[in-house]
Amino acid sequence: MFSQNDLQQLENKGISLEMVKQQLSYFREGFPFTKVTQAARVGEGILQLSEAELATYTKVYEEKSKSLEVCKFVPASGAASRMFKALFAYVDSEENIEEHPKAKEIVLELDRLAFRADLAAALQQNGHSLDDLIQKREYRTILAALLKEHGLDYGNLPKGLLQFHDYGGFTRTPIEEHLVEGANYCQDEKGNVHLHFTVSTEHQEKFEELLAQLQSKYESQFGVHYQIGFSQQQARTDTIAVDENNQPFRLEDNSILFRPGGHGALLDNLDALDFDLVFIKNIDNVVPDHLKETTYQYKKALGGVLLKLQEKIFGYVGQLKESSSAATIKEIEAFLKEELFIRPPSDYQGYDLNQKRAFLYQKLNRPIRVCGMVKNEGEPGGGPFFAENPDQSVSLHIVESAQIDKDNDEQLSLLKISSHFNPVDLVCSLKDDQGKIFDLKKYVNPRQGFISNKSKEGRPLKALELPGLWNGSMADWNTIFVEVPILTFNPVKQVNDLLREAHQML
Repeated sequence: MFSQNDLQQLENKGISLEMVKQQLSYFREGFPFTKVTQAARVGEGILQLSEAELATYTKVYEEKSKSLEVCKFVPASGAASRMFKALFAYVDSEENIEEHPKAKEIVLELDRLAFRADLAAALQQNGHSLDDLIQKREYRTILAALLKEHGLDYGNLPKGLLQFHDYGGFTRTPIEEHLVEGANYCQDEKGNVHLHFTVSTEHQEKFEELLAQLQSKYESQFGVHYQIGFSQQQARTDTIAVDENNQPFRLEDNSILFRPGGHGALLDNLDALDFDLVFIKNIDNVVPDHLKETTYQYKKALGGVLLKLQEKIFGYVGQLKESSSAATIKEIEAFLKEELFIRPPSDYQGYDLNQKRAFLYQKLNRPIRVCGMVKNEGEPGGGPFFAENPDQSVSLHIVESAQIDKDNDEQLSLLKISSHFNPVDLVCSLKDDQGKIFDLKKYVNPRQGFISNKSKEGRPLKALELPGLWNGSMADWNTIFVEVPILTFNPVKQVNDLLREAHQML
């Protein structure tokens, strides 16, 4: 199946033959569904903080985090092409704009969008007046200048570099909004603010150019020193694509097609960080300043929940390293059940004391994440569930709807009654009680990947996504869910989202 040229291609990418064979087996056999046992709800796996608890956990974070190394990790490598899908459909067609309502809305509402001035300037350079084009209803020219290389080229840039918010006298891109956020909840006692952005190789220079222009401005404004890092998705995390017969998909030059492995590939980037706490938030989930205070408070509260929980876990880990008594074992069992929401396998009661100690130690001595969860105000979908683990224990998981067997009435009913969804709002602890960094790759469930249908060179193919960063890649972490306000979740998935109230000024 594999020629010498194929093997050289694998070596160049840093991918082992064993890994490729394993991926091919996933295409043949498929991935098993995740067996959910219960939808996590408030009072049953999701914590709902009272005003007093919110204040307490915020104070815990503010007091303890100053002496810790804290980092804000922002996946920012995605191009904005999907964000402009509806606009491209109009620009690349010969249809009337009335048949493209999303494109029409953008043109008619340009005065409410932060990139209007830049767009007008780009058109001016090409001998056009934006106002004249609007008056003449030459909308295709306007949107082509927004999307394509002869203008702003927004259709090819990453989201992080687009103008999102207009403050009247200035505008901000998402990366700038993350700088502002970082200064408000990731600052250590020396005034350092660590941020790490995952970007594509082709765009890193543009990110660096923007920061070179603006970083000192925000450092002066907030009295901080930014320590900014970049990394790219590693070639070794790419996955093999196959044809309809589950054979390697070959390009015209007979080389094998490999594709990016999805956001689960970023586990390698996260694994390379050396910090006590890491906040994870997507690049496009930002709001203007007047709405940030709620985000700040809940970020700090999530951090406080983690630090209090970590303190208990580290204490129990220390006890388990010694010859723990039956009473200690019973106390830790209660902690697992009541605070970590972990249910042991059905045969656990038959374990002897040493077996119980080993089980409890394994469950405690692993990475920790506290995840914000938002009430589901739309159609039920993936989110927080109790699910069965490979060792037959049950614990909290973030489960996508695609991972649930919808042909199973019981599983489908649990999906339908789910009350919350995952907004990608996490704070993580990556070190053990001795300050040693966990090897995050040991806590992945490799059987929680995804297979999707794509095409290349006009031919159908099947693509493999690695277990998602906050799904299968963190499947074996200690997990806590905390309800956070819907105000903290304002992603921009399509450009029209920028017209929503949450992205407009007062």
